[in-house]
Amino acid sequence: MSSKCKGHSSRMPEESSPKRSPQNIPYKDLPHIVNADGQYLFCRYWKPAATPRALVFIAHGAGEHCGRYDDLAQRLTGLNLLVFAHDHVGHGQSEGDRMVVSDFHVFIRDSLQHIDLMKKEHPELPILILGHSMGGAISILTASERPSEFSGMLLISPLVVASPEVATPIKMESYTSDPLVYHGGMKVSFVIQLMNAIARIERALPKLTLPILVLHGSSDKLCDIKGSYLLMDTVQSQDKTLKVYEEAYHALHKELPEVSTSVFTEILTWIGQKVSAAGETSHT
Repeated sequence: MSSKCKGHSSRMPEESSPKRSPQNIPYKDLPHIVNADGQYLFCRYWKPAATPRALVFIAHGAGEHCGRYDDLAQRLTGLNLLVFAHDHVGHGQSEGDRMVVSDFHVFIRDSLQHIDLMKKEHPELPILILGHSMGGAISILTASERPSEFSGMLLISPLVVASPEVATPIKMESYTSDPLVYHGGMKVSFVIQLMNAIARIERALPKLTLPILVLHGSSDKLCDIKGSYLLMDTVQSQDKTLKVYEEAYHALHKELPEVSTSVFTEILTWIGQKVSAAGETSHT
């Protein structure tokens, strides 16, 4: 057969038109995974200097992106934890129409895919899950699909019950100046999916038995603190703690220094204890 064959069939479409992020960066230059729908999701990995003792998956909230957890993730690496996250579909540097998801379960499915990938690379390590706001809802539903898989779940102002203000975009200085944050109004289809998630959470809570730490501000206007009280009453976990920050708002990890410093300390102490406990269990 002539080696001069001109057929281009062997060329991957990747080469001719590389997939690009919404910010127009080729995904080949970005850490990413491809989800079950063929959508490219931007990923971040924060690796400790020493051998990791555990994995921590972070699920970000509605309209934001995983880069907003950089300061928290950096501190977690100081405990020798390997932290990882991705921008959900329709968020940040991932593909998908902004703030649109065909079904809330896509967020859970994609989270499990990323978690499985990291578990395969680090099969011996315990894994914890951390979620804020809508990411709290994602964490609850992800953990409820794998009841025995996680060594702990940490929720910052989780979305558990519907709040009348759920359709208002959050206004914070760091938020409004961040180009990767979605600044439009909440879409009706998205609110419907959030309601869909809330209905599922109600059924999922009684199945949860893992250690849980919940941090919530009493003045949170976006995710009603009633949800965190309901969660504490409903989950079957023996090890569960709710810490309420009086007068604090929604994004506790982005609050005034006296709040965020306390939040970081609380998170680091709690995760440190859970990782040590998980480590002891695996050695016995």
